[in-house]
Amino acid sequence: MTDAGIHVFGLRKRYGDKVVLDGIDLDVPAGAIFSLLGPNGAGKTTMVHILATLLPPDGGRALVAGHDVVQRPAAVRAAIGVTGQFSAVDNLLTGEENLLLMADLHHLSRREGRRRAAQLLERFELTGAARRTPATYSGGMKRRLDLAMTLVGDPRVIFLDEPTTGLDPRSRRSVWQIVRGLAADGVTIFLTTQYLDEADQLAGRVAVLDRGRIVAEGTPDELKRRIPGGHVRLQFAATAPLSAAATVLPAATRDEESLALRVPGDGTAADLRALLNRLSAAGVEPETVTVHTPDLDDVFFALTGHVTADDKELAR
Repeated sequence: MTDAGIHVFGLRKRYGDKVVLDGIDLDVPAGAIFSLLGPNGAGKTTMVHILATLLPPDGGRALVAGHDVVQRPAAVRAAIGVTGQFSAVDNLLTGEENLLLMADLHHLSRREGRRRAAQLLERFELTGAARRTPATYSGGMKRRLDLAMTLVGDPRVIFLDEPTTGLDPRSRRSVWQIVRGLAADGVTIFLTTQYLDEADQLAGRVAVLDRGRIVAEGTPDELKRRIPGGHVRLQFAATAPLSAAATVLPAATRDEESLALRVPGDGTAADLRALLNRLSAAGVEPETVTVHTPDLDDVFFALTGHVTADDKELAR
């Protein structure tokens, strides 16, 4: 069986003097959801364009669904689907006609194309809107149609380049559910996104791309554990218990104005229990306790904490 994963070895790309990808190595197994994060200009879209055979690399090698993107681009295109940042939906055609057009482009028979279109309209809950033009759709409906069009060719690898940009929270969660369903069916998902909670929710593994290099890679939890900053915030009702708690917890940072202490901690139940036991033994009772553990936002800013130039690739 042909490998339906993505394998990248020393991939390089430059635009003039700007190195966009500087020796990238990635390994995405079949059926995984992989997310590539990075600030604007980091090279995310360039990476997707190379893997989708839309741009040639300047060096290195990439295999998608078992096919070399340079040596066998047609085989790669036959195995993939791409949903970009901007919708590919034609607003002059109905939803059904958009899907039938994609079926024609994939050289499906008229009968098979209609069967596939009906199946996808039902799967994406668009049957009732099939005879309407997308100009009448909500943003979430239009994005679902865009994803359905990507699936007409039954791809084994799908590239989602910022698929939920501009969607409301309900529509984003609807797209997330669709993406999880695709991965459960064995489709490999390569996701780029500016929404870090999206990567946290969906991806089994995450890589952070910055200045053309992978600066970190792992599961979301592994990346979070690398970043310091976990703490417990203790809120008090008056100055006296705040002062007493500060005496018991000399490592805490005191905020007189809000009557709170910030205590370094890893956020585990054992750590929190030990902290509260120390306060209880001293006869101190906080009014509220809030636990903060590093999230992917913390990871992102810790690893890419600088301003980058606008992404040259977006203008190409």
